[in-house]
Amino acid sequence: MARKNQEPAEAPKIPSIDLLREELAREEGKHQVRKTLINITGVLIVAAAVAALMATRLFLLIRVHGNSMAPTLENGEVILLHQTKQVEAGDIIGFYYGGRILLKRAIGCAGDEIEIDGEGNVYVNGEKIDEPYLAGQKQGKCELDFPYRVPEGMTFVLGDNRAISIDSRIKAIGCVEESQIVGKVAFRAWPVARMGFMR
Repeated sequence: MARKNQEPAEAPKIPSIDLLREELAREEGKHQVRKTLINITGVLIVAAAVAALMATRLFLLIRVHGNSMAPTLENGEVILLHQTKQVEAGDIIGFYYGGRILLKRAIGCAGDEIEIDGEGNVYVNGEKIDEPYLAGQKQGKCELDFPYRVPEGMTFVLGDNRAISIDSRIKAIGCVEESQIVGKVAFRAWPVARMGFMR
């Protein structure tokens, strides 16, 4: 039986070197994009975990209520409070009073002698302190006899808006015990125009 004539098989097309280079570059690009996305996702997960830890352990997010700390802190602003008991004169601190957190400026620590004159100038241990953060000096409402010595384990606090602030000058609040202190203001988060670290 005679064999049928078979047509020779068509030789496979060999892609040009340029085509191979383009395909290789495309595959490498896809791999690079995937790798970048995986890295970004990992960084975001770690950042979210760190932020959550910081928010619960190191910082508290607080909205300012009232104008007792104006012009430094305005009503409605949002600040981050660094949770610590280590505060110094000049720090704006948050402390528990009547079931809420009040914000005031630490002026004197245990053993310091405080005096406020009729014009609102504040003296600590006989030296007038520089208060550039005040919009104006006023003695405000005061129930203390000066000079006043800060008791052991306590901090003397004043609001920056001395005319309306209820603070250590009023006996109902008095000096702040260490156990009441939540922390100190570290950062203003809102509004964006005033965002930044604070002292």
